[in-house]
Amino acid sequence: MSEEGEAAGLVTRGVAGLLDALLVALTGLAVQLGAGCTRLLLVGPPLRVPHWDGRLAGAIGWLFAVCYLGGAWALTGQSVGGRLMGVRVGDRAGRRLGLLRALVRAALSVSFPLGLLWIPFSRRRAAVPDLVVRAAVHYDGR
Repeated sequence: MSEEGEAAGLVTRGVAGLLDALLVALTGLAVQLGAGCTRLLLVGPPLRVPHWDGRLAGAIGWLFAVCYLGGAWALTGQSVGGRLMGVRVGDRAGRRLGLLRALVRAALSVSFPLGLLWIPFSRRRAAVPDLVVRAAVHYDGR
């Protein structure tokens, strides 16, 4: 078991990221199914789930993921995955990130997930997005 305040490692943060990615994907699926059901109620059978252009769907998914992660990190320091894995994002002093820093960190994290692979080589266990915005991820004892 890790101590509260200790910098979180690659595995914990990787699992938290996967949980958040699953949540974003399930949200996208729910939106598509909701659109299909709405169409069914308004137009009638058959149930058709809308098919969106891959680039548009990717851009919407990217934007949603960045807003979800950035908002969560700015408001509470924890996304759902971070909460489940017991980690909190903040600045190096342990305070919450401001909205702009949280959104930049989220955009970098979503765009460059392999940035996590820097963690084992960093003395502070920092991923690339953490280095860019001067953030830290620690185990949360709350």
